[in-house]
Amino acid sequence: MKVAIVPVTVFQQNCTLIWDEETGKGVVIDPGGQVDKILQVIEHEKIDVERILITHGHIDHVGGAVELRDALDVDVEGPHEADRMLMDHIEVQAQQFGVPHVKACEPDRWLEEGDEVDIAGMPFSVLHCPGHAPGHVVFYNEEARFAIMGDVLFNGSIGRTDLPGGDHDTLLASIRDKILPLGDDVTFLCGHGNHSTIGEERRNNPFLKGL
Repeated sequence: MKVAIVPVTVFQQNCTLIWDEETGKGVVIDPGGQVDKILQVIEHEKIDVERILITHGHIDHVGGAVELRDALDVDVEGPHEADRMLMDHIEVQAQQFGVPHVKACEPDRWLEEGDEVDIAGMPFSVLHCPGHAPGHVVFYNEEARFAIMGDVLFNGSIGRTDLPGGDHDTLLASIRDKILPLGDDVTFLCGHGNHSTIGEERRNNPFLKGL
């Protein structure tokens, strides 16, 4: 399994590409924008993209999904349907943040707790982790001890909860009940910034004190 992080847009959101080095088959996670930049990496690495995965419906994670879907002719899967309102009103988010040429995205498949998605030939469990956004999902592979976290938990921080649909207590409950039990040895990629491990965040993240 190979991973490439492509920071996109003024939000510097980590669009993540994961693929199997032998078969070339892979996925794009959270194409927030600058689709040409993402396509350049796909072409350079010769990735056979099978699907686009979305962790949640904020514009910095889904802003380029329709354009990329049209370019690659693949399905968009995720997030949880609790984010339908965010996804349906992506143009409103675009106007608020001054982002042009963004289309609302209707996923080909909404994801639920307990679903499974294939990423580079490996099964990843879907965890519904609301709080940052109502329909936020996390992707986790137990064998690899590896998770795609989106904006639930960061290196040294947690997702903001002052956006529509956000709730601080709900986010902390998601982290306490869904993320921390995965184990301290789990490495995760964040929606913004550097990767980390659950153990590192349990020990040093000031937002997790008391959890």
